[in-house]
Amino acid sequence: MTIVRDSFYINGEWVKASSPETLEVTSSGTGELYATIPVGTVEEANRAVEAAAGAFAAWSNTSPKERGEFLTRISEKLAERADEIALDIANEVGMPLMLAKGIQAGIPTMTFADNAKRAAEFTWEEEVGNSTLVREPVGVVAAITPWNYPLHQIANKVAASLAAGCTVVLKPSEVAPINAYLLADIIHEVGLPKGVFNMVTGLGPVVGEAIVAHPKTDMVSFTGSTRAGKRVMQIAAEMVKRVSLELGGKSANIILEDADIAKAVGDGVFKCYLNSGQTCSALTRMLVPRSRLAEVEDIAVATAAAFAPADPITGTSFLGPLVSATQQQRVRDYINKGIDEGARIICGGVTPPEGLEKGYYVTPTIFSDVTNDMTIAQEEIFGPVLSIIPYDTEDEAVAIANDSNYGLAGGVWASTDEKAFEVARKIRTGQVEINGGAFNVFAPFGGYKQSGIGRELGQYGFEEFLEVKAIQHG
Repeated sequence: MTIVRDSFYINGEWVKASSPETLEVTSSGTGELYATIPVGTVEEANRAVEAAAGAFAAWSNTSPKERGEFLTRISEKLAERADEIALDIANEVGMPLMLAKGIQAGIPTMTFADNAKRAAEFTWEEEVGNSTLVREPVGVVAAITPWNYPLHQIANKVAASLAAGCTVVLKPSEVAPINAYLLADIIHEVGLPKGVFNMVTGLGPVVGEAIVAHPKTDMVSFTGSTRAGKRVMQIAAEMVKRVSLELGGKSANIILEDADIAKAVGDGVFKCYLNSGQTCSALTRMLVPRSRLAEVEDIAVATAAAFAPADPITGTSFLGPLVSATQQQRVRDYINKGIDEGARIICGGVTPPEGLEKGYYVTPTIFSDVTNDMTIAQEEIFGPVLSIIPYDTEDEAVAIANDSNYGLAGGVWASTDEKAFEVARKIRTGQVEINGGAFNVFAPFGGYKQSGIGRELGQYGFEEFLEVKAIQHG
């Protein structure tokens, strides 16, 4: 049964779309129609911003404790509906259901709960000499989010904004939007004051650009491609608006000579293939000692064999399909580009996985003997494609890792954490995991270079939505 949503959430109400035009959302596992959503107009986007602007004064003056209580109730409702959210995102994005509940549904629940606690406990004022420093919400936030971890990225922006005392207009990805509707349903159910949270679906060049350009928008928080991020920045610059950008990545995973190779390579393949490689911080470049290249290749191929793609709803594999036919073709084009440029393919390729003709599947692929000037080593593929790059010295490995327009994440494996930490300090990225360190939902997330500006999650993500005022005493 196709899900039909025909309204936007504006000023505390579900408002029917003015245009009969709709956008189709397909099920990634079958390619069949999953849902339809309305196409927002500039006028509807402007109406949402006006509602957020009208609600700002009252919401920003609501006590942090009360704001936190609203966020706690949202978190609780998200937890209650975790199965429904996971099933939706498994359909929309393709992450296997067994992973989607913990990651795609679980992390947003934690993010809302963390920001609830943060609002209540944050030090809003402090004395510095003859000044009182006051933290205040930045204002109306335009939040534009992607499809790969859709509710997680929404929560990063919406939870922190609301906790800080900002009001929000959300433009979720039109590729995976139903989870955003589920959140809006929850926000309506808990009784968040009118205008504090607003949502308009549609296309980025229309709705996205309208909410960025509106004179009553004070800040833009965008997650997506570097190309689109540059466009957001250009529009926001016209009015000198604050901009937070979380963009692409091409993260290097340095495996040192003395590391536990079997453990490092196995973990590295998983970190590349999670969510079918549709992860901006995926460890897609595996840097290995040239002397151990053959050993690494054998382990990597054996590990990849365990990632045979399967239906994300009924299957038991850690690997599902890609999000869309467009993304599927994009990944296949990159695989062909790797072959054309001389990289050696050791497993996978453009041939579809057997028995999975429907849906947007790509066979997990590994290239070896990749050089860092190749397209597959420099551009973000966003699919289950790993590039193994051999190096001769530790210094060369660090240089290769840093030879990228991106700087979002990375990894280092060594015989000791101390050695891995030493190398991690040399990598110019916003995050580095050492010896398989787990993702921390409370640590700042964001990048250097063209991976973005600003941070999300935890204290640093919360403070992105605050201004600092100094009040001098006589």
